[in-house]
Amino acid sequence: MLTRQEIFRQDMQRVCDADFIPWEALRDKTVLITGATGLIGSTLIHSLLYANQTRGVGLRILALVRNEARARECFAQYRYEEALQYLVGDVEALPPIAQPVDYMIHGASQTASRAFIHQPVETIKTALHGTENLLELARDKKTAGFVYLSSMEVYGHPRKGHKVIEEEIGALPTQEVRNSYPISKQQCESLCFAYAAQYGVPAMSVRLAQTFGPGIHYDDTRIFAQFARCVAEKRDIVLKTNGETERSYLYTADAAAAILTVLLRGQPGEAYNAAAENTYCSIAQMARQVAHMGEINVRVDLQDETQYGYAATHYMNMDTAKLRRLGWDLGGTAQLTLMQMYRRMIISMMPQM
Repeated sequence: MLTRQEIFRQDMQRVCDADFIPWEALRDKTVLITGATGLIGSTLIHSLLYANQTRGVGLRILALVRNEARARECFAQYRYEEALQYLVGDVEALPPIAQPVDYMIHGASQTASRAFIHQPVETIKTALHGTENLLELARDKKTAGFVYLSSMEVYGHPRKGHKVIEEEIGALPTQEVRNSYPISKQQCESLCFAYAAQYGVPAMSVRLAQTFGPGIHYDDTRIFAQFARCVAEKRDIVLKTNGETERSYLYTADAAAAILTVLLRGQPGEAYNAAAENTYCSIAQMARQVAHMGEINVRVDLQDETQYGYAATHYMNMDTAKLRRLGWDLGGTAQLTLMQMYRRMIISMMPQM
């Protein structure tokens, strides 16, 4: 069985082996990443530092973090790596940045579903004010590329059986408090594209399917982490809904490769879907697959789902042709299945493995 360290190393190699990423464009450049200690931000930083070691591109990373001690723990193996510099602050109160910034990846965002209904004002304000601050910085620094990490939830509620393309942004009722998250994502995308049109900021968005993999904390509350814990602890999966929602998922390393592809090959003012289309299934189907893999059972205990901040039932079958036209490739026969993604995540969640 693979160890936790071997999985992380394989994933970094998976990104660095992606020849569709024009790595030379990053030579001696500086990349600012927000949300640096989050799942996707940390995967990006690990991959870029690994590219420095294996490809010798000589890039520098500015990681915006709120807690430097936590960040140093997250990137412990690079503690003395000159390429990584921590900027302590947050997107609503950026610290001074004197050096040039060639590229920006804005991934700082509220991700806890409960916060969308219990802290909707903060969800909206952090998204909008933070994105505006980053866009103004990109404008001042004359960055060569800016990627905003958006969400599949901007599509609202596509009908079942329909394949969603980037032009089909969804209508969402503003009076539903939980929509503070997807509507703020829509607003931030609009702000990005406005800066691209009016000020020439090369801003683009990547609309990510639900993303998971190594780097997930053991106590993460999202549904894929809950399923993984059930396997690790050998206890039944208990669904609090009928699990009718259908969607695609995305592995962390493949998300990192997608983001870098858009950053270096995308067109300003454009949005790109990123998903592993082969993973499309319902939550109930995924639960059964995970339970079978872990030799546990699935039970249903229906509850009021609004208290958990879950999105209403939706069918999010995302078309990725636009991203694939940029060269993004999940590896053909080497493409991971949903259960392979789960196995790698579960091992990575267990420190003793």
